[in-house]
Amino acid sequence: MRIGLLGTGPWARMAHAPALSGHGELDFAGVWGRRPEAAKELAERHGVRAYDDADALFADVDAVAVALPPEVQAGLAARAARAGCHLLLDKPLAATVEQGRAVVEAVEEADVASVVFFTTRFQSEPAAWITEQAAMPGWFTGRAQWLGAVFSGESPFATPWRREKGALWDVGPHALSVLLPVLGDVRRVTAAAYGPGDTAHVVLDHSGGASSTLTLSLTAPPAASGAAVELFGEAGVTVLPESSEGAVPALMRAADALLAAARTGRPHACDAAFGLRVTEILTAADALLNGGARQPCSRSATG
Repeated sequence: MRIGLLGTGPWARMAHAPALSGHGELDFAGVWGRRPEAAKELAERHGVRAYDDADALFADVDAVAVALPPEVQAGLAARAARAGCHLLLDKPLAATVEQGRAVVEAVEEADVASVVFFTTRFQSEPAAWITEQAAMPGWFTGRAQWLGAVFSGESPFATPWRREKGALWDVGPHALSVLLPVLGDVRRVTAAAYGPGDTAHVVLDHSGGASSTLTLSLTAPPAASGAAVELFGEAGVTVLPESSEGAVPALMRAADALLAAARTGRPHACDAAFGLRVTEILTAADALLNGGARQPCSRSATG
């Protein structure tokens, strides 16, 4: 599968480009970026072509990987899908439900495969744990805590979109990607409040009858940063295992999932439709954080 890369920022340089160039079943064909000079530098580093025109890249490849802010990703992803490209996307899928719905509709109309890279879902130990807990009945409640120190020091990820959208939209998708397959879909966001900095506390009511709480931050002290998920139920208490894998092996596994979905026509669990569902839940929580009433989490009608 010939694949191109959209994006030239830190995540593209650190994760996407190494994963695409090192994958045995992918032919890394080229890079497009909003800064042509950065695209040229990254392309030269990996021995591929730099494209000035995204549509020209779409015409030359079978798939694209996207490492761009969500509001930029959504529009380009829909264009790529309409051009017949399979999509390896980043989280969050989009900045709004409408943008996310447009991606899903383009994917469905073009009949292309899509995978959204929720890192934890593609790390070996956490993925196996999620599968095991999803098969276990009787969960009562869950707790997810994702604390980052992105804005507490010098970080290449202290980007404008993260400053604007905050932890809810950056690390919230990671928490939801773990909780939803185990506790079920979210019926409503029952409470949300801000803590220190951009910290957000969110309470969710799940379709299986369980509840969960999320504590999300990009402004935590460095010594307090880290991620943890605990589940409580009839089987007792269980904790999400830490992973020793970095982003590159996980992203290569996400590429494996895209290849499988493209070959078989069977959607992956982390496809664009799942990414849209996460966007809907984030939007409901965002509205509640900013003074709205209790938010139901109805699904978008697509297809």
